[in-house]
Amino acid sequence: MKIIFSSLAVAAALLCVQAAHFDVNVGKNNQLKFEPETLIANRGDTNHSVTQSSFDSPCSPLASGGFFSAFVPSTSDSECAKTIFTITVNETKPIWIFCGQGNHCQQGMLHSINPPSSGNTFDAFREKAKGAGPSSSPPDGLPVGGKRISRVDVGLNGALTFTPNDIKEPPRTFVEFSFNPRNHSVTQSSFDKPCEPSANGFSSGLIPTALSPSGVTFSILVNDSKPIWFYCAQTTGTHCQKGMVGAINAPAQGNTLQAFTDLASKAPPSTLPPMAPLGGVLRANSTILPMVNSAVVNVSALTPEMIAYVPKPGDNDQYMMGKAGGGAITNWNFGTNISDAAVEHLQLIQFLDNILLKVLFEGYESLQAGGKWANIYPETIVETIGTMAAQAWVHRGTATDSLQHFSKTVLKECAYAIPALDIDAFLSTALTVLLLEIGLIIDATALLAPSDPWLVPALATSLGAKSRMTAVINMMQNHMAAAAPREVSIPAELVYSYAMQHYVSSCPDKLAWDKPVAKLDIKGQGLDQAQRLMGVDVQWEGKHDGDLFLAWLGAWGEVKFSSIADGKSSVPDGLYGHVWAIVTSKKDVKASEIAGAAIAGPEMIWVTQP
Repeated sequence: MKIIFSSLAVAAALLCVQAAHFDVNVGKNNQLKFEPETLIANRGDTNHSVTQSSFDSPCSPLASGGFFSAFVPSTSDSECAKTIFTITVNETKPIWIFCGQGNHCQQGMLHSINPPSSGNTFDAFREKAKGAGPSSSPPDGLPVGGKRISRVDVGLNGALTFTPNDIKEPPRTFVEFSFNPRNHSVTQSSFDKPCEPSANGFSSGLIPTALSPSGVTFSILVNDSKPIWFYCAQTTGTHCQKGMVGAINAPAQGNTLQAFTDLASKAPPSTLPPMAPLGGVLRANSTILPMVNSAVVNVSALTPEMIAYVPKPGDNDQYMMGKAGGGAITNWNFGTNISDAAVEHLQLIQFLDNILLKVLFEGYESLQAGGKWANIYPETIVETIGTMAAQAWVHRGTATDSLQHFSKTVLKECAYAIPALDIDAFLSTALTVLLLEIGLIIDATALLAPSDPWLVPALATSLGAKSRMTAVINMMQNHMAAAAPREVSIPAELVYSYAMQHYVSSCPDKLAWDKPVAKLDIKGQGLDQAQRLMGVDVQWEGKHDGDLFLAWLGAWGEVKFSSIADGKSSVPDGLYGHVWAIVTSKKDVKASEIAGAAIAGPEMIWVTQP
């Protein structure tokens, strides 16, 4: 739940924000009141407000531990102030709030969160305020107990301006710059050199964007009351020299903002630090972007179009790094050569990575605000899916970096045949592809360790992240997050068969395994008292003379077999979570030999309930 306090034509410590459920107007139409005057909030909710008091002393700051936004003058009765102040509601006890300007509190400019319905009610609080002594505020006048943010638009409506450009904010305030088209920076300078970066100053880097709003912000913290000068370093169009400058706490006389602007108009060409971001926090759609060795920042969105982009070994995409929490491997220690088996497995891993990226990217888009599945899951879950997509993109570099380094073929993207998904089908598909990848990587790691030992760390260290991804999806499906203590190893031939059967219509490049076996349909039948699956029905196209068996690939690298009779088979004991079933012409063979005996499959089935 979010709560809006809108400051309108009242020189009070009140604010304006956007929220989902409640609007609270403050001083609307010059009235000294909050509308509504009370709200009910839960733990973890946020509120944007002024000064916290107590029931017994309505117009005085809380003696200790209270919040204070500091004052935010507003000259309009219809437009919100640019400054907001956010607190978090940590409990359901009453919170009492007042405006500390003049006698506003005594005239009823009060608010309460979670006031009791009897006893110390809001009406009783208001009556106490009428007889209270003069209002007071914390003596230093600085914000405390919450986060004060002053918002500045960069290049709004195509203008070469910061809006506002003459900012007055106390220490402890965060100034948040929001970027608009086409390509601007926020870079700290000095009064004497308006268009040159100051030593140890902040810089967002150049932010190219075609969107307005772009979702890209750069935040700095005001540490003291000294003037802070800044400019846009875009040299195309000489933005700084044309007046795209600003100041925080510029003096009213002497070195004023106007004097700074005049100096900028005569300044030499702008320059920019070689790295970004510096001295602040750069976010793209809430994702914090790391510093890179470039003055131009990549803020590309997380979209399916990223699948086709394959960076060179060691290169990083700044947005993906921020979203994933890390980037490409920098110390590969490549071997002197690469085996044919490693090339084949890496190409299959890239092939499967592309399918996973297709599913996760499209799912992330659909779960976000405005998507077809918006509001089904909380924002934390939605952004976790985005992080999973970014991490999968980084993981793909294990294959593409290695193939490029040894001048081997990097696969082109296939034409997909993934059916239209609802939310349940999306979760099932994402989980299936993840478990296929985990099984393939385990199989590849064991196979390639003797011939390509340099590859093992890169493959093995991705397994933890992929297993965490499956746990997230398990929970979204209301399953246990970790159904078995180990993962299932799946031979590469079977991974290829499943992917071609379910997700791909054609590919421009051929892999080592070019003849998938028949697709297997499998349905569970019956649960025992422990809610474990007892049997399955199996169907596939084609005929086979002789005995048939169902091979079950379980955790621990375990393989079990059961006979098939009249399209039915029992589920062996000792299997947990997700297992993979393959119709075979032989039984009691090793896992590495199952692909050679496969008639149909594989297919994944959940044998542990729920």
